[in-house]
Amino acid sequence: MQRFAATSEAIGATPKKLEKTALVADYLKSRTPEEAAVSAIFLSGRPFPAWEETTLQIGGHWLWKIIAELAGKDEQELTAAYRRRGDLGAVAADVLPHRSDQGLGVLEVEAAFRQIAASRGASSKAAIVRGLLIRATPLEAKYIVKIMTGDLRVGLKESLVEEAIARAYLARLSAVQRANMLLGDMGGALQLAAEGRLPEAKIRLFHPLGFMLASPVESAEDGLSFFAEAAVEDKYDGIRAQAHISGGEVKLFSRTRDEITESFPELPPALAGLPQDAILDGEIVAWEYPGESEDATALVARPCPAHPGLANLGHARPFRVLQQRLGRKRVSDRLLREIPVAFLVFDVLYANGELLIDLPLGARARILDSLLSAPREIVRHEGSAASHATQTALAFEADAEPDNEVEASLIRAPVFRASTSGDLEHLFSGARDRGNEGLMIKDLNSPYTPGKRGKSWLKMKRELATLDVVVTAVEYGHGKRIAVLSDYTFAVWDRNKDRLVNIGKAYSGLTDAEIAELTTWFLAHTIDDQGFRRVVEPKIVLEVAFNNMMKSDRHDSGYALRFPRIVRLRPDKAPEDADTLQRAEEIYQQQA
Repeated sequence: MQRFAATSEAIGATPKKLEKTALVADYLKSRTPEEAAVSAIFLSGRPFPAWEETTLQIGGHWLWKIIAELAGKDEQELTAAYRRRGDLGAVAADVLPHRSDQGLGVLEVEAAFRQIAASRGASSKAAIVRGLLIRATPLEAKYIVKIMTGDLRVGLKESLVEEAIARAYLARLSAVQRANMLLGDMGGALQLAAEGRLPEAKIRLFHPLGFMLASPVESAEDGLSFFAEAAVEDKYDGIRAQAHISGGEVKLFSRTRDEITESFPELPPALAGLPQDAILDGEIVAWEYPGESEDATALVARPCPAHPGLANLGHARPFRVLQQRLGRKRVSDRLLREIPVAFLVFDVLYANGELLIDLPLGARARILDSLLSAPREIVRHEGSAASHATQTALAFEADAEPDNEVEASLIRAPVFRASTSGDLEHLFSGARDRGNEGLMIKDLNSPYTPGKRGKSWLKMKRELATLDVVVTAVEYGHGKRIAVLSDYTFAVWDRNKDRLVNIGKAYSGLTDAEIAELTTWFLAHTIDDQGFRRVVEPKIVLEVAFNNMMKSDRHDSGYALRFPRIVRLRPDKAPEDADTLQRAEEIYQQQA
């Protein structure tokens, strides 16, 4: 482990990518294949392969306590060290004592990580961590803590580890990348490379692939400037999800590759009825089905011109509604009844035993249409929503009883065509009228590139609104921003009580120079120094943009902004000129 730590130090000390790659390659070649495989996972910033559901489940609070105990430091001393170094691993290297009998192997560390993951209870996990750090040299402890917190921070992206594996074992980089993507295991890819068996890598179902990402465009003209043939879809305001289906088993994964199946228990029965194993890409949205609104005719007010039948299936509800379903280990019967969901599918990555990501979008679309149109079983969801059968086709079955409430839980996302900027503007207006965020514009000839953001998929949306707000509190940042106050909590005026009420927090949008200048100002105008957080004089006005607004008890305004970002400083405005809680309420009502 000492060699691993020393190599990591050298990697972090050079800004040159080629030098980083060479250092990793030389290190891997010097280890046994087993040690190199574990090291490759560690160098990716993980304690375990990505495909595994294993987690350490030991929080930063416990690590902080253990390091303080082993170092014999009090809270103030440790906080001062953290302020100097910026991450807990570096603090461990600074404060932990060095003894002659210390030193660990990479495989010993990996075995200890698995012990921690298998242990139950914070105190028993802490005992294993304590024993591990006692046996480690301070430098080894630095990287053990960094791996445990998922914050290696040596400028080493996963792609560079893949390059190093290719260099170390004289393999094609594309083959290493593909093996890592399919296996979800950098160590497994390394072992295949070492044995010359990279072409044997097979996809591992129920391990989420990276999601293909879209680049933003500002106008309809930009949206048609990158490719000739475009497929256009509504951009839904929900949760991007990847569904893996095999042998009647279904798992759903978020864009962060976390499993979210338990939050949406009514979706697996809909997906399980597919005629073959598949991996689908789509969006989970809160959905209002026909007959669930007090005014059923209101559903027809959101027509989809190219797909008029979709209006009969209902429409998406705002994200703030879906938010009530997120992060729950058990969804109550009430939520299942009041906030049903739909999975709007727009791509297929695997079907009929074949990986499809290399095919153009147009070909994948035809396979998806065929997959979803095939006859399949309608499964009744067990639970409070039992009055709803789950239907996986786009349209209602012709022989369904009129009083039988049938949910269209799996819906093929409608696809349009656009050849002019006027077409796009018309489609954009229609999408917004239907309550959706905007448009997705996709190259029909593009393959699916997991984890990459290019110009093959574009997203066209506009902020819901902007607010002029007053900064009320600031926090130190992380990484390169550890020494500056870069995270801002901000407020609007509650005129009824003549006070500022917090409504959000943002940390992006300003330049480094602006942040440095503001840091100096905030330090001089602090009302309450809380360590990493400072309450400051409410005099700085910012303009912030956001995608939508939700009711929330997180802030004393009763609202929270989704994806807030700083547009600009407003030195031309006095704090008294900032927006009001009434204005926030108006925006909330408008989006509803």
